[in-house]
Amino acid sequence: MPASAAVATRTEKDSMGDMEVPADALYGASTQRAVLNFPVSGRPVPAEVITAFAMLKAAAAEVNRDLDRLDADRAEAIVAACSRIREGLADLGGIARHFPVDIYQTGSGTSTNMNANEVIANLVCLARGAEIGSSKDAAYLEAGGVHPNDHVNAGQSSNDTFPTAMNVAIATALKERLLPAVQRMAGELEAKAKAWDTIVKIGRTHVQDATPIRLGQEFSGYATQMRNAERRIGQALDTLTQLALGGTAVGTGINTHREFGSRVAKKLADATGIAFVEAPNHFEAQHSRDCIVETAGILKTVAISCSKIASDIRLMGCGPRCGIGELKLPAVQPGSSIMPGKVNPVICESMMMVCC
Repeated sequence: MPASAAVATRTEKDSMGDMEVPADALYGASTQRAVLNFPVSGRPVPAEVITAFAMLKAAAAEVNRDLDRLDADRAEAIVAACSRIREGLADLGGIARHFPVDIYQTGSGTSTNMNANEVIANLVCLARGAEIGSSKDAAYLEAGGVHPNDHVNAGQSSNDTFPTAMNVAIATALKERLLPAVQRMAGELEAKAKAWDTIVKIGRTHVQDATPIRLGQEFSGYATQMRNAERRIGQALDTLTQLALGGTAVGTGINTHREFGSRVAKKLADATGIAFVEAPNHFEAQHSRDCIVETAGILKTVAISCSKIASDIRLMGCGPRCGIGELKLPAVQPGSSIMPGKVNPVICESMMMVCC
């Protein structure tokens, strides 16, 4: 590569020595090492997890201030940087590009935790007119600068922040995205069940004709499946509300205030409307991810319910001339490159693919 095309870098130091980092990168040496160590999938950590980290770090700064573990100016600067991250993540060419660590990385999530710490600290540098990379400069810190470990990560460990961010991200997505969609689907199916309750059709077992059934009765079954899905998602939310934060490295809470975890959980609960609390047992909360395994099982059940409904609707709409043809599915796009006029049940099939 010609010298003129080389990427400009700056030299940063960490506990392992010098590391060349892209000059305009808001992250530092720890993140750059992770980028070099884990070129696995090319898929960065999802924006939802980074958003959760920004929420967590802002809440932690406020709690450390209230507990006299962090001065008010530094806390305010960290909170402002976290707000900028949350506001800018939608721009892939903006803040988002400063979170490049692959989803397949160190098991503790240390790389992503440090990525967040470094970006926040460097955003504070920029806000205060200092150069990127000044966050470890002694003179800058003496003048009130923010250090990624000593201030942004105060009272925390990767071992309690990453599990906490995972829970917050998943619970928020369930509450704000999946649950409203399931509730809407249940309502629509209930409306169809009521509207079609006078339509009598043949029931089927083994895809063979059986005894009569009302179309409304069939759809009432689908509606109940989705109401059950709604209930199950609520159960998943309950399992995710216990947060690991406050346990620090191994669950003992070393180097943090005994009220830190509960206070941060309260702030996260206020911000999200989800009843987050400090985990009653940090050892369980940090050495296992049973809550996420349980949630995955619930999501699998919800997906199977959706797939079953879509498959049945596709079957009842098959034909239309030489099949069952009990339902007339809306035509939303041409279905063939060779057969003019052919229309396929693409919405049903799309849902089935998503559910798989």
